[in-house]
Parts: sequence; structure tokens; C-alpha cells
Amino acid sequence: MTLSKDFYERSRKVTPGGVHSPVRSLKTVNEHPLFIDSAHGAELIDVEGISYTDYCMAFGPLILGHANPDIHRAAEDALLSGWSYGAAEPRSLELAELITGTIPWVESIRFVSSGTEAVMSALRLARGATGRSKIVKFSGCYHGHADAMLISSGSGLAETATADSAGIPDGVKQDTLVAPLDDEAALTELFVQHGSDIAAVIIEPVPANYGLLPQQTSFLQSIRDLCDQHGALLIFDEVITGFRLGFRGYAGVCEITPDLVTYGKVIGGGFPVGAFGGKHELMEHIAPVGEVYQAGTMSANPVAMAAGLATLQRLLDGEIYTELDQKAELLRSLISDDVLLQQAGSLFWLALTADKTPIRSPELIPESAIANYGKLWQHCLKQGIYLPPSAYEVGFLSAAHTETHIKALASAVNSFSG
Repeated sequence: MTLSKDFYERSRKVTPGGVHSPVRSLKTVNEHPLFIDSAHGAELIDVEGISYTDYCMAFGPLILGHANPDIHRAAEDALLSGWSYGAAEPRSLELAELITGTIPWVESIRFVSSGTEAVMSALRLARGATGRSKIVKFSGCYHGHADAMLISSGSGLAETATADSAGIPDGVKQDTLVAPLDDEAALTELFVQHGSDIAAVIIEPVPANYGLLPQQTSFLQSIRDLCDQHGALLIFDEVITGFRLGFRGYAGVCEITPDLVTYGKVIGGGFPVGAFGGKHELMEHIAPVGEVYQAGTMSANPVAMAAGLATLQRLLDGEIYTELDQKAELLRSLISDDVLLQQAGSLFWLALTADKTPIRSPELIPESAIANYGKLWQHCLKQGIYLPPSAYEVGFLSAAHTETHIKALASAVNSFSG
């Protein structure tokens, strides 16, 4: 039998760090990568034949669970017809009609291949439509790995912005302004200084990449109001929350209408996909009808479109969202008081602190909440539970998780002694 560590040693010779996305390295939880052979329902099975209940769920797309039979059939049927055309086809049309027919603020949508690409395209559209150059993002929000979004704030907001990655040009830093979450006064001051140059504000309405940091609706409304006052566009990055916290995403939950929205993950049913959309008039700036260029060889891949359509059709009546909310409430009721559980629907984040004060910005995350996460992760893995492999990554519940699964998760977490 070939072990995961053997695959890892081979992979390190041909791939940076032995993985194709950094978090898969399991570096922050002091483990070598697990190489997965298969997955079904709520279970991952590694190359050694060990099964784990999965609470990562491919970082969010698998709201119905691994290898869901309905999605499998849809993808298989699409494959039988060919898997890439480089031409217009009906499956993307059906998916676009479903989304635009049920989400009022998405009158027009363009499919791409990833959440990063969706964000990159939405930002270009915002700049092209407004004729302005600057973008406002928030510390603690992740919007993919486009250069402009790998910027973090220094001690003086945007005035000392720094890059989170090597290879980011200084010119990119100058056009990305960074504001703190949950701070209306700071955002207002940013608009006082730069309002006439701001093309758009982009935010995860439920930040879910630096822990789970649910925002107050009043703060999101203040962003909407400032954008309206200064002629800037509001972009909701719902790559994670879109079609997961309800069919209309978090915009539907908080009843705040964005100008543009980005999607990914759930809309592809586990296949590579992304999308951005908004009002028809705004989207008409996109080529071939408008002056803002965007293109992609694999955009609206027919297999991904078929899987996404089958997924959204399963979600449309709302029953799965009700089930997921019930599972989330069960988890909340079972987790020990020694652990802070922050939730938004089927998203959850475990912070190892007994302080129950809601955390809404990364600066407020106590060191104690993350210091022992690697040990917790190892503890749960030994009990057959695969948690997100970083103290800052969120967990995902799916339709495939049962009451037994959730009770086992709570028992494992509660039995951790640090």
C-alpha cells in the first residue's frame, strides 16, 4: 500500500510544496498532506483506506455532499455529449435563466472558471463603468488571488497598504484602499478622502476566510449608503455564501442590494466555476457589447453548467436550507461553553476561547483562540473527523451530514483538553 506520506515525497519533487493550493499542505496543523482516493456523502477516504467525516467539503461547493447521485448523473449525461465546445451551448443558458429569474439584482450574468476570475472581472467592470480607478476592500476579507485583492492595511488604512504576496507592483497597491471591518467611521473617512476616485467597494457580506466574522446589517447598510452618496458601486463577494445561506445568498438574507455580485463554489456543484452578475445596464459594459473585455476558453464549461444546474434545482424549493439550519442549530446546542462557535447558516467556525463576545474583525481574534487549533485538528483526525486544515478556515455542513455525524463532531471537540 502506498501511504499519503509517500505520495507527498513524490509530489514535492514536481510541485511547489507538493500541493496545488497552499492550504492542502496541512502545514498549519503540523501534518503532511492527506492524499484522497475517493469521497462519498459526508466521507473522505484516503489512499490508505482510512475514512473521515468531512467538514471541509472541498471548501464549500459540496452543499449536497460528495458524489451526489443527481449531480453525478447530470455531469455524466453532459460528458456523453462532449465536455468542451468553445461555443455557445444551452446548459449555460438554462443556468443563467434560473439565476436571473429568481434573483432580482442579477438581471444578467457571465460565467467564468473560478471565484478569483469572477472577482477580477467584476472589478474591471466597476472601473470601466465608473471611469474610476480605486477599489475599497476590507481587512480580513479574501477575494481570491488577483493582485489587487492581495493587499492588506498598515497602521494608517490605505495610506500604508502593503502586499500579502511577493510580486505585487507598487501601482496596484496605490489603487487598493483597505478599511477595517465593523468600523463605519473609518470607512466614512476613507470616502471623505478618496470618494471621487472610488470605483467600487467589495466585501464578503459574511467574511469567511479569516475565521467567520458575521457583520452587523447596519454596517453593510452603511456601505450601501456611502456607495450611493459617492457614486461608487457595491460588490458583494458571495463566492462562499452564494446559494449556501439561502437561494439568494446573503444579499437575500440581509435585504441589501449590491450592484454586482460574484459567485462560485455551489453554482458548479463541485466543478470549476465562477460567475459575476448585476443589473442589465451595468453588465452591458462587458464585451462583446461593451468596452470592458473579458473572455475565457473554459468559461461556462458544459459539464460544470450541467452540475450547477442540477445543484440549484435541488436547492430551489428551500427544503435543504431548512435542514441545514436545523443541523447548524444542533451543532450549536452540543458544543461546549469552552469553545466559541460562530455560525451563519451552514457555515461554522470553531475558536478555542470561552469568551462568547462575537468576533467581527480579525484584530479581535484572541491568540488563545487559534494557538492550539493544530492540536484540536489532530485530535479530531484521530477520531475520524476532517476539520478545515487552518485555524482561520471555516467549516461547512452539507445535506449528507447526519445527526450522528454532528454528534460525533461535537463529542470530539468537547473532549479536546488542549
